[in-house]
Amino acid sequence: MGGVRWGRPESSSSMKLFLLMVPLVLVAGLVSVLGPNPSSWLFSANAPVLYLEGSVTSSSSTSSGAVTVTNPSEVKQREGLVVVAVENRGGEKVISDDTDFNHSSTPPFSVQAIQTPQQPVMMTHHFIYKNKDEQNVSQLWANVTGVNESYLPPERPKLQRKFSILDRTEAGLRQARAAIREARNGNQTQDIDYVPVGPMYNNANAFHRSYLEMEKQFKVFVYEEGEPPVFHNGPCKSIYSMEGNFIHAIEMNDQFRTRDPEEAHVFFLPFSVAMLVQFVYVRDSHDFGPIKKTVTDYVNVIGGRYPYWNRSLGADHFYLACHDWGPETSRSIPNLNKNSIRVLCNANTSEGFKPSKDVSFPEINLQTGSINGFIGGPSASRRPLLAFFAGGLHGPIRPVLLEHWENKDEDIQVHKYLPKGVSYYEMLRKSKFCLCPSGYEVASPRVVEAIYTGCVPVLISDHYVPPFNDVLNWKSFSVEVSVKDIPRLKEILLSISPRQYIRMQRRVGQVRRHFEVHSPPKRYDVFHMILHSVWLRRLNFRVHDDQ
Repeated sequence: MGGVRWGRPESSSSMKLFLLMVPLVLVAGLVSVLGPNPSSWLFSANAPVLYLEGSVTSSSSTSSGAVTVTNPSEVKQREGLVVVAVENRGGEKVISDDTDFNHSSTPPFSVQAIQTPQQPVMMTHHFIYKNKDEQNVSQLWANVTGVNESYLPPERPKLQRKFSILDRTEAGLRQARAAIREARNGNQTQDIDYVPVGPMYNNANAFHRSYLEMEKQFKVFVYEEGEPPVFHNGPCKSIYSMEGNFIHAIEMNDQFRTRDPEEAHVFFLPFSVAMLVQFVYVRDSHDFGPIKKTVTDYVNVIGGRYPYWNRSLGADHFYLACHDWGPETSRSIPNLNKNSIRVLCNANTSEGFKPSKDVSFPEINLQTGSINGFIGGPSASRRPLLAFFAGGLHGPIRPVLLEHWENKDEDIQVHKYLPKGVSYYEMLRKSKFCLCPSGYEVASPRVVEAIYTGCVPVLISDHYVPPFNDVLNWKSFSVEVSVKDIPRLKEILLSISPRQYIRMQRRVGQVRRHFEVHSPPKRYDVFHMILHSVWLRRLNFRVHDDQ
Protein backbone atom coordinates (compact mmCIF):
# COMPACT_ATOMS: atom_id res chain seq x y z
CA MET A 1 0.00 0.00 0.00
CA GLY A 2 1.25 3.40 -0.82
CA GLY A 3 -0.17 5.10 2.27
CA VAL A 4 2.02 6.54 4.93
CA ARG A 5 2.43 4.55 8.16
CA TRP A 6 2.38 6.90 11.22
CA GLY A 7 2.30 4.38 14.02
CA ARG A 8 5.99 3.66 14.72
CA PRO A 9 7.52 7.05 13.97
CA GLU A 10 4.88 8.61 16.20
CA SER A 11 5.84 6.29 19.06
CA SER A 12 9.52 7.08 18.57
CA SER A 13 8.98 10.83 18.73
CA SER A 14 6.98 10.56 21.95
CA MET A 15 9.69 8.48 23.54
CA LYS A 16 12.33 10.99 22.57
CA LEU A 17 10.27 13.83 23.99
CA PHE A 18 9.74 11.88 27.23
CA LEU A 19 13.43 11.10 27.55
CA LEU A 20 14.24 14.79 27.01
CA MET A 21 11.76 16.03 29.67
CA VAL A 22 12.79 13.64 32.45
CA PRO A 23 16.27 15.15 32.98
CA LEU A 24 14.82 18.64 32.79
CA VAL A 25 12.28 17.81 35.48
CA LEU A 26 14.99 16.23 37.66
CA VAL A 27 17.29 19.25 37.23
CA ALA A 28 14.46 21.62 38.03
CA GLY A 29 13.65 19.62 41.14
CA LEU A 30 17.24 19.61 42.31
CA VAL A 31 17.54 23.35 41.68
CA SER A 32 14.40 24.04 43.69
CA VAL A 33 15.71 21.95 46.57
CA LEU A 34 19.38 22.86 46.53
CA GLY A 35 19.23 26.28 44.95
CA PRO A 36 20.13 29.64 46.66
CA ASN A 37 18.14 30.64 49.71
CA PRO A 38 16.56 34.11 49.54
CA SER A 39 18.23 34.93 52.81
CA SER A 40 21.62 34.77 51.07
CA TRP A 41 20.80 37.62 48.72
CA LEU A 42 22.90 40.75 48.78
CA PHE A 43 21.87 43.77 50.89
CA SER A 44 23.43 47.09 51.72
CA ALA A 45 23.22 47.54 55.48
CA ASN A 46 23.47 51.21 56.31
CA ALA A 47 21.27 50.97 59.39
CA PRO A 48 21.27 52.67 62.82
CA VAL A 49 23.78 51.31 65.29
CA LEU A 50 22.79 49.72 68.59
CA TYR A 51 25.83 48.92 70.64
CA LEU A 52 26.75 47.89 74.14
CA GLU A 53 29.06 50.38 75.72
CA GLY A 54 31.92 48.74 77.50
CA SER A 55 34.54 46.11 76.90
CA VAL A 56 33.23 43.13 74.97
CA THR A 57 34.74 40.33 72.92
CA SER A 58 33.40 39.92 69.37
CA SER A 59 33.04 36.68 67.51
CA SER A 60 35.29 36.18 64.53
CA SER A 61 34.21 37.85 61.30
CA THR A 62 35.25 37.74 57.68
CA SER A 63 37.79 40.13 56.30
CA SER A 64 35.04 42.01 54.51
CA GLY A 65 33.21 42.75 57.72
CA ALA A 66 30.28 40.38 57.35
CA VAL A 67 29.59 38.00 60.25
CA THR A 68 28.33 34.46 60.08
CA VAL A 69 25.44 34.01 62.48
CA THR A 70 23.99 30.72 63.57
CA ASN A 71 20.28 30.04 63.83
CA PRO A 72 18.70 32.40 66.46
CA SER A 73 17.45 29.45 68.47
CA GLU A 74 21.05 28.28 68.60
CA VAL A 75 22.21 31.71 69.69
CA LYS A 76 19.76 31.68 72.57
CA GLN A 77 21.13 28.35 73.71
CA ARG A 78 24.73 29.52 73.69
CA GLU A 79 25.24 30.75 77.22
CA GLY A 80 26.67 34.21 77.59
CA LEU A 81 25.87 35.41 74.07
CA VAL A 82 23.83 38.46 73.25
CA VAL A 83 22.84 39.37 69.70
CA VAL A 84 23.08 43.03 68.88
CA ALA A 85 22.96 45.03 65.68
CA VAL A 86 26.10 46.73 64.48
CA GLU A 87 26.81 48.95 61.55
CA ASN A 88 28.13 47.16 58.48
CA ARG A 89 30.98 49.30 57.32
CA GLY A 90 31.98 47.01 54.40
CA GLY A 91 29.22 47.89 51.93
CA GLU A 92 27.22 45.07 50.32
CA LYS A 93 27.98 41.79 52.04
CA VAL A 94 26.53 38.32 51.99
CA ILE A 95 24.74 37.15 55.16
CA SER A 96 25.11 33.39 55.17
CA ASP A 97 22.32 32.15 57.42
CA ASP A 98 19.71 29.46 57.39
CA THR A 99 17.29 31.68 59.28
CA ASP A 100 14.22 32.91 57.44
CA PHE A 101 14.76 36.65 57.94
CA ASN A 102 11.90 39.04 57.41
CA HIS A 103 12.40 41.01 54.22
CA SER A 104 10.97 44.48 53.84
CA SER A 105 11.86 47.75 52.20
CA THR A 106 14.12 48.53 55.14
CA PRO A 107 17.54 46.88 54.71
CA PRO A 108 18.29 44.41 57.47
CA PHE A 109 21.14 44.80 59.94
CA SER A 110 24.27 42.82 60.01
CA VAL A 111 24.18 40.83 63.23
CA GLN A 112 27.08 40.17 65.52
CA ALA A 113 27.38 37.76 68.44
CA ILE A 114 29.07 39.31 71.45
CA GLN A 115 30.50 37.39 74.37
CA THR A 116 29.18 38.89 77.60
CA PRO A 117 31.27 38.66 80.78
CA GLN A 118 30.44 35.64 82.90
CA GLN A 119 31.40 37.38 86.15
CA PRO A 120 29.72 40.54 87.49
CA VAL A 121 31.45 43.65 86.22
CA MET A 122 31.51 47.03 87.87
CA MET A 123 31.39 48.93 84.58
CA THR A 124 28.05 50.50 83.77
CA HIS A 125 26.61 49.38 80.42
CA HIS A 126 24.35 51.55 78.30
CA PHE A 127 22.24 50.51 75.33
CA ILE A 128 22.43 53.53 73.05
CA TYR A 129 20.43 54.25 69.92
CA LYS A 130 22.32 56.15 67.26
CA ASN A 131 19.02 56.63 65.44
CA LYS A 132 15.69 56.82 67.28
CA ASP A 133 13.64 55.53 64.32
CA GLU A 134 11.14 53.10 65.94
CA GLN A 135 10.53 51.32 62.64
CA ASN A 136 14.17 50.35 62.47
CA VAL A 137 14.06 49.15 66.08
CA SER A 138 11.11 46.87 65.27
CA GLN A 139 12.93 45.65 62.18
CA LEU A 140 15.93 44.84 64.33
CA TRP A 141 13.79 42.62 66.54
CA ALA A 142 12.42 40.90 63.44
CA ASN A 143 15.94 40.29 62.18
CA VAL A 144 17.23 38.95 65.47
CA THR A 145 14.27 36.67 66.23
CA GLY A 146 13.48 35.66 62.68
CA VAL A 147 9.78 36.46 63.24
CA ASN A 148 7.75 38.53 60.80
CA GLU A 149 6.45 41.71 62.41
CA SER A 150 2.89 40.94 61.30
CA TYR A 151 2.88 37.90 63.59
CA LEU A 152 4.20 39.64 66.68
CA PRO A 153 1.81 39.93 69.65
CA PRO A 154 0.18 43.34 70.21
CA GLU A 155 2.57 44.28 73.02
CA ARG A 156 5.81 43.16 71.43
CA PRO A 157 9.10 44.01 73.13
CA LYS A 158 11.20 46.86 71.84
CA LEU A 159 14.95 47.20 72.03
CA GLN A 160 15.11 49.91 74.62
CA ARG A 161 16.21 49.82 78.24
CA LYS A 162 13.28 49.11 80.51
CA PHE A 163 12.77 51.20 83.62
CA SER A 164 14.20 49.33 86.59
CA ILE A 165 13.30 49.60 90.24
CA LEU A 166 16.31 51.89 90.62
CA ASP A 167 15.00 54.11 87.83
CA ARG A 168 11.69 54.43 89.65
CA THR A 169 13.53 55.14 92.89
CA GLU A 170 15.53 57.93 91.26
CA ALA A 171 12.33 59.32 89.70
CA GLY A 172 10.80 59.51 93.20
CA LEU A 173 13.86 61.40 94.43
CA ARG A 174 13.56 63.85 91.55
CA GLN A 175 9.95 64.51 92.52
CA ALA A 176 11.01 65.04 96.13
CA ARG A 177 13.69 67.54 95.07
CA ALA A 178 11.15 69.44 93.02
CA ALA A 179 8.67 69.51 95.92
CA ILE A 180 11.33 70.82 98.31
CA ARG A 181 12.37 73.54 95.88
CA GLU A 182 8.75 74.58 95.46
CA ALA A 183 8.20 74.66 99.23
CA ARG A 184 11.04 77.10 99.89
CA ASN A 185 8.92 80.11 99.05
CA GLY A 186 5.51 78.50 99.44
CA ASN A 187 2.93 78.27 102.19
CA GLN A 188 3.29 76.16 105.30
CA THR A 189 2.13 72.56 105.13
CA GLN A 190 -0.20 71.42 107.88
CA ASP A 191 0.95 68.70 110.26
CA ILE A 192 -0.94 67.13 113.14
CA ASP A 193 2.19 66.79 115.29
CA TYR A 194 4.46 69.71 114.58
CA VAL A 195 4.97 72.45 112.02
CA PRO A 196 8.54 73.80 111.92
CA VAL A 197 8.51 77.56 112.04
CA GLY A 198 10.82 80.33 113.16
CA PRO A 199 14.43 81.51 112.80
CA MET A 200 15.78 78.29 114.36
CA TYR A 201 15.54 76.78 110.88
CA ASN A 202 17.50 77.75 107.81
CA ASN A 203 14.27 77.34 105.85
CA ALA A 204 11.38 75.96 107.87
CA ASN A 205 9.11 75.30 104.88
CA ALA A 206 11.78 73.44 102.93
CA PHE A 207 12.68 71.36 105.99
CA HIS A 208 9.07 70.44 106.64
CA ARG A 209 8.43 69.41 103.04
CA SER A 210 11.68 67.44 102.97
CA TYR A 211 10.76 65.68 106.21
CA LEU A 212 7.33 64.73 104.86
CA GLU A 213 8.87 63.46 101.63
CA MET A 214 11.26 61.37 103.70
CA GLU A 215 8.38 59.86 105.64
CA LYS A 216 6.59 59.12 102.39
CA GLN A 217 9.31 57.23 100.53
CA PHE A 218 12.69 56.88 102.29
CA LYS A 219 13.85 53.26 102.66
CA VAL A 220 16.94 51.92 104.41
CA PHE A 221 18.36 48.44 103.92
CA VAL A 222 20.30 47.09 106.91
CA TYR A 223 22.83 44.40 106.09
CA GLU A 224 22.17 41.36 108.24
CA GLU A 225 25.72 40.03 107.98
CA GLY A 226 27.87 40.22 111.10
CA GLU A 227 27.41 39.02 114.66
CA PRO A 228 27.13 40.86 117.99
CA PRO A 229 28.76 42.35 119.96
CA VAL A 230 30.58 44.26 117.21
CA PHE A 231 27.72 44.20 114.70
CA HIS A 232 24.00 44.85 115.28
CA ASN A 233 24.86 46.08 118.77
CA GLY A 234 26.19 49.15 120.55
CA PRO A 235 26.35 50.99 123.85
CA CYS A 236 23.13 52.60 125.12
CA LYS A 237 24.26 54.05 128.47
CA SER A 238 27.36 56.16 127.85
CA ILE A 239 28.55 59.13 125.84
CA TYR A 240 28.55 56.75 122.88
CA SER A 241 24.94 55.75 123.52
CA MET A 242 23.71 56.98 120.14
CA GLU A 243 25.58 54.18 118.38
CA GLY A 244 23.55 51.51 120.17
CA ASN A 245 20.32 53.50 120.14
CA PHE A 246 20.38 54.15 116.42
CA ILE A 247 21.32 50.56 115.51
CA HIS A 248 18.50 49.24 117.68
CA ALA A 249 15.96 51.80 116.44
CA ILE A 250 16.61 51.27 112.72
CA GLU A 251 16.61 47.48 113.03
CA MET A 252 13.26 47.57 114.86
CA ASN A 253 11.72 50.13 112.53
CA ASP A 254 8.97 49.08 110.13
CA GLN A 255 8.45 52.42 108.41
CA PHE A 256 11.92 53.13 107.06
CA ARG A 257 13.63 49.76 107.11
CA THR A 258 13.08 47.58 104.07
CA ARG A 259 13.94 43.91 103.76
CA ASP A 260 14.17 44.25 99.98
CA PRO A 261 17.48 45.85 98.98
CA GLU A 262 16.10 46.70 95.54
CA GLU A 263 13.73 49.19 97.20
CA ALA A 264 16.41 50.86 99.31
CA HIS A 265 17.63 54.41 98.89
CA VAL A 266 20.56 53.83 101.24
CA PHE A 267 22.34 50.89 102.88
CA PHE A 268 23.37 50.83 106.54
CA LEU A 269 26.59 49.19 107.74
CA PRO A 270 25.55 48.12 111.28
CA PHE A 271 28.86 48.07 113.11
CA SER A 272 29.63 50.02 116.28
CA VAL A 273 33.02 51.71 116.50
CA ALA A 274 32.73 51.77 120.29
CA MET A 275 32.31 47.99 120.22
CA LEU A 276 35.20 47.60 117.78
CA VAL A 277 37.39 49.46 120.25
CA GLN A 278 36.15 47.34 123.15
CA PHE A 279 36.31 43.89 121.55
CA VAL A 280 38.74 44.10 118.61
CA TYR A 281 41.34 46.69 119.56
CA VAL A 282 44.15 45.41 121.78
CA ARG A 283 44.31 47.80 124.70
CA ASP A 284 47.41 50.04 124.82
CA SER A 285 48.75 48.44 121.65
CA HIS A 286 48.39 51.63 119.61
CA ASP A 287 47.68 49.31 116.70
CA PHE A 288 44.60 50.27 114.70
CA GLY A 289 45.17 47.37 112.30
CA PRO A 290 42.66 44.87 113.78
CA ILE A 291 39.84 47.43 113.57
CA LYS A 292 40.70 48.31 109.99
CA LYS A 293 40.88 44.64 109.02
CA THR A 294 37.49 43.92 110.60
CA VAL A 295 35.81 46.76 108.70
CA THR A 296 37.61 45.87 105.46
CA ASP A 297 36.59 42.21 105.72
CA TYR A 298 32.99 43.20 106.40
CA VAL A 299 32.76 45.48 103.37
CA ASN A 300 34.40 42.79 101.23
CA VAL A 301 31.76 40.30 102.38
CA ILE A 302 28.77 42.51 101.60
CA GLY A 303 30.44 43.66 98.38
CA GLY A 304 30.76 40.03 97.29
CA ARG A 305 27.24 38.99 98.27
CA TYR A 306 25.38 42.02 97.00
CA PRO A 307 25.87 44.31 93.98
CA TYR A 308 25.00 47.54 95.76
CA TRP A 309 28.35 48.56 97.26
CA ASN A 310 30.14 48.14 93.93
CA ARG A 311 27.27 49.73 92.01
CA SER A 312 27.79 53.11 93.69
CA LEU A 313 31.32 52.56 95.08
CA GLY A 314 29.76 53.01 98.51
CA ALA A 315 28.13 56.39 97.86
CA ASP A 316 24.66 55.24 98.97
CA HIS A 317 26.01 53.46 102.07
CA PHE A 318 26.39 54.94 105.53
CA TYR A 319 27.68 54.08 108.96
CA LEU A 320 27.27 55.88 112.27
CA ALA A 321 29.90 56.50 114.94
CA CYS A 322 30.14 58.60 118.06
CA HIS A 323 33.46 57.25 119.28
CA ASP A 324 36.52 59.45 118.81
CA TRP A 325 37.88 56.89 116.35
CA GLY A 326 34.83 57.05 114.11
CA PRO A 327 36.53 59.16 111.40
CA GLU A 328 39.68 57.01 111.49
CA THR A 329 37.61 53.85 111.02
CA SER A 330 36.41 55.06 107.63
CA ARG A 331 39.99 55.22 106.40
CA SER A 332 40.07 51.42 106.46
CA ILE A 333 38.64 51.51 102.93
CA PRO A 334 39.24 54.45 100.56
CA ASN A 335 35.68 54.46 99.18
CA LEU A 336 34.19 54.31 102.69
CA ASN A 337 36.08 57.50 103.54
CA LYS A 338 35.78 59.22 100.19
CA ASN A 339 32.29 58.28 98.99
CA SER A 340 30.14 56.93 101.80
CA ILE A 341 27.93 59.01 104.07
CA ARG A 342 29.75 59.16 107.40
CA VAL A 343 27.40 59.97 110.28
CA LEU A 344 29.77 61.29 112.93
CA CYS A 345 29.66 63.00 116.29
CA ASN A 346 33.19 64.27 115.67
CA ALA A 347 32.39 66.49 112.72
CA ASN A 348 35.76 68.17 112.38
CA THR A 349 36.41 69.85 109.02
CA SER A 350 40.14 70.01 109.73
CA GLU A 351 40.16 66.20 109.84
CA GLY A 352 38.31 65.59 106.59
CA PHE A 353 34.66 66.00 107.56
CA LYS A 354 32.72 67.16 104.49
CA PRO A 355 29.40 68.83 105.38
CA SER A 356 27.97 68.26 101.89
CA LYS A 357 28.52 64.49 102.12
CA ASP A 358 28.86 63.62 105.81
CA VAL A 359 26.37 64.06 108.66
CA SER A 360 27.01 65.69 112.03
CA PHE A 361 24.87 64.28 114.81
CA PRO A 362 24.87 64.95 118.57
CA GLU A 363 26.82 63.17 121.23
CA ILE A 364 24.32 62.29 123.97
CA ASN A 365 25.35 60.91 127.34
CA LEU A 366 22.43 58.71 128.41
CA GLN A 367 23.66 57.70 131.85
CA THR A 368 20.53 55.69 132.60
CA GLY A 369 19.60 54.81 129.04
CA SER A 370 16.73 57.30 129.13
CA ILE A 371 16.16 61.08 129.06
CA ASN A 372 13.63 60.91 131.89
CA GLY A 373 14.55 63.37 134.62
CA PHE A 374 16.99 65.34 132.46
CA ILE A 375 14.52 67.39 130.43
CA GLY A 376 13.38 70.87 131.37
CA GLY A 377 14.52 73.91 133.30
CA PRO A 378 13.41 77.32 134.57
CA SER A 379 12.70 80.38 132.47
CA ALA A 380 15.32 83.00 131.61
CA SER A 381 14.41 85.23 134.56
CA ARG A 382 15.14 82.46 137.07
CA ARG A 383 18.72 81.80 136.01
CA PRO A 384 21.11 83.81 138.20
CA LEU A 385 24.45 82.58 136.80
CA LEU A 386 25.85 84.04 133.61
CA ALA A 387 27.80 80.92 132.55
CA PHE A 388 28.85 77.51 133.84
CA PHE A 389 31.28 74.69 133.06
CA ALA A 390 32.61 71.70 134.97
CA GLY A 391 34.98 69.11 133.52
CA GLY A 392 38.49 67.72 133.57
CA LEU A 393 41.49 68.55 131.43
CA HIS A 394 40.50 66.71 128.29
CA GLY A 395 42.00 67.99 125.06
CA PRO A 396 43.77 71.28 124.25
CA ILE A 397 40.90 73.76 124.75
CA ARG A 398 39.80 73.10 128.33
CA PRO A 399 43.17 73.99 129.89
CA VAL A 400 42.89 77.40 128.22
CA LEU A 401 39.37 77.86 129.57
CA LEU A 402 40.37 76.82 133.10
CA GLU A 403 43.46 79.01 133.03
CA HIS A 404 41.44 82.12 132.28
CA TRP A 405 38.22 81.50 134.22
CA GLU A 406 38.58 78.90 136.97
CA ASN A 407 37.79 80.66 140.26
CA LYS A 408 38.27 84.03 138.54
CA ASP A 409 34.73 85.43 138.34
CA GLU A 410 31.51 84.80 140.29
CA ASP A 411 29.41 85.25 137.16
CA ILE A 412 31.30 82.62 135.22
CA GLN A 413 31.49 79.39 137.19
CA VAL A 414 34.27 77.24 135.74
CA HIS A 415 35.33 74.14 137.66
CA LYS A 416 37.59 71.20 137.08
CA TYR A 417 35.64 69.30 139.73
CA LEU A 418 32.37 70.37 141.33
CA PRO A 419 32.35 70.84 145.12
CA LYS A 420 30.74 68.04 147.12
CA GLY A 421 26.98 68.20 147.26
CA VAL A 422 26.64 70.40 144.17
CA SER A 423 24.47 68.89 141.43
CA TYR A 424 25.80 69.19 137.89
CA TYR A 425 22.32 69.35 136.36
CA GLU A 426 21.14 71.89 138.93
CA MET A 427 24.03 74.13 137.93
CA LEU A 428 22.97 73.82 134.29
CA ARG A 429 19.44 74.89 135.21
CA LYS A 430 20.70 77.90 137.14
CA SER A 431 22.83 79.20 134.27
CA LYS A 432 21.91 81.42 131.36
CA PHE A 433 24.76 80.11 129.21
CA CYS A 434 26.40 76.68 129.36
CA LEU A 435 29.99 76.46 128.13
CA CYS A 436 30.66 73.54 125.77
CA PRO A 437 34.38 73.36 125.00
CA SER A 438 35.68 70.55 122.81
CA GLY A 439 37.75 67.75 124.31
CA TYR A 440 40.31 65.82 122.31
CA GLU A 441 37.68 65.74 119.59
CA VAL A 442 35.32 68.54 118.61
CA ALA A 443 32.09 66.95 119.84
CA SER A 444 30.87 67.29 123.41
CA PRO A 445 27.82 65.83 125.19
CA ARG A 446 27.50 69.18 126.98
CA VAL A 447 25.76 70.67 123.96
CA VAL A 448 22.75 68.37 124.34
CA GLU A 449 22.88 68.61 128.15
CA ALA A 450 22.52 72.38 127.79
CA ILE A 451 19.62 72.04 125.36
CA TYR A 452 17.85 69.52 127.58
CA THR A 453 17.95 71.89 130.56
CA GLY A 454 17.00 75.06 128.63
CA CYS A 455 20.48 76.60 128.86
CA VAL A 456 21.83 78.47 125.82
CA PRO A 457 24.88 76.48 124.63
CA VAL A 458 28.19 78.26 124.02
CA LEU A 459 30.20 76.28 121.49
CA ILE A 460 33.92 76.76 122.10
CA SER A 461 35.65 75.01 119.28
CA ASP A 462 37.44 75.40 115.99
CA HIS A 463 36.44 73.50 112.84
CA TYR A 464 33.30 72.02 114.43
CA VAL A 465 30.15 71.51 112.35
CA PRO A 466 27.18 71.47 114.78
CA PRO A 467 24.58 68.70 114.54
CA PHE A 468 21.87 68.99 111.89
CA ASN A 469 23.33 72.27 110.67
CA ASP A 470 21.78 71.56 107.26
CA VAL A 471 18.41 72.28 108.87
CA LEU A 472 19.08 74.21 112.08
CA ASN A 473 20.27 77.81 112.26
CA TRP A 474 22.54 77.48 115.28
CA LYS A 475 23.28 81.20 115.48
CA SER A 476 19.66 81.81 116.47
CA PHE A 477 19.82 79.74 119.66
CA SER A 478 23.52 79.33 120.55
CA VAL A 479 26.75 81.30 120.80
CA GLU A 480 29.90 80.32 118.93
CA VAL A 481 33.22 81.37 120.45
CA SER A 482 36.58 80.61 118.89
CA VAL A 483 39.43 79.37 121.06
CA LYS A 484 41.36 82.62 120.65
CA ASP A 485 38.41 84.55 122.08
CA ILE A 486 38.22 82.62 125.37
CA PRO A 487 39.78 85.56 127.30
CA ARG A 488 36.90 87.74 126.02
CA LEU A 489 34.22 85.27 127.03
CA LYS A 490 32.43 87.45 129.57
CA GLU A 491 32.50 90.44 127.27
CA ILE A 492 30.95 88.43 124.45
CA LEU A 493 28.15 87.04 126.62
CA LEU A 494 27.31 90.40 128.21
CA SER A 495 27.02 91.95 124.76
CA ILE A 496 23.86 89.89 124.23
CA SER A 497 20.92 91.98 125.38
CA PRO A 498 18.35 90.54 127.85
CA ARG A 499 15.70 90.70 125.16
CA GLN A 500 17.88 88.82 122.70
CA TYR A 501 18.77 86.24 125.34
CA ILE A 502 15.09 85.57 126.12
CA ARG A 503 14.48 84.89 122.43
CA MET A 504 17.49 82.58 122.22
CA GLN A 505 16.49 80.68 125.34
CA ARG A 506 12.95 80.21 124.04
CA ARG A 507 14.31 78.85 120.78
CA VAL A 508 16.42 76.34 122.68
CA GLY A 509 13.20 74.92 124.08
CA GLN A 510 11.70 74.78 120.59
CA VAL A 511 14.57 72.83 118.99
CA ARG A 512 14.90 70.45 121.96
CA ARG A 513 12.53 67.94 120.37
CA HIS A 514 15.15 67.34 117.65
CA PHE A 515 17.67 66.13 120.25
CA GLU A 516 15.42 63.97 122.38
CA VAL A 517 15.87 60.20 122.46
CA HIS A 518 12.69 58.12 122.57
CA SER A 519 11.99 54.42 122.51
CA PRO A 520 10.22 53.84 120.25
CA PRO A 521 11.24 56.96 118.29
CA LYS A 522 8.85 59.87 117.88
CA ARG A 523 8.47 62.12 114.86
CA TYR A 524 11.09 64.87 114.62
CA ASP A 525 13.22 63.39 117.43
CA VAL A 526 16.95 62.70 117.18
CA PHE A 527 16.49 59.35 115.41
CA HIS A 528 14.36 60.94 112.70
CA MET A 529 16.70 63.93 112.41
CA ILE A 530 19.63 61.59 111.80
CA LEU A 531 17.63 59.80 109.13
CA HIS A 532 16.62 63.12 107.62
CA SER A 533 20.23 64.23 107.35
CA VAL A 534 21.09 61.00 105.55
CA TRP A 535 18.03 61.49 103.34
CA LEU A 536 19.25 64.97 102.37
CA ARG A 537 22.65 63.59 101.36
CA ARG A 538 20.95 60.92 99.27
CA LEU A 539 18.99 63.63 97.46
CA ASN A 540 22.30 65.17 96.39
CA PHE A 541 23.39 62.41 94.01
CA ARG A 542 22.00 59.87 91.59
CA VAL A 543 22.87 56.21 91.28
CA HIS A 544 22.93 54.59 87.83
CA ASP A 545 22.79 50.88 87.14
CA ASP A 546 22.49 49.87 83.50
CA GLN A 547 24.10 46.46 83.71
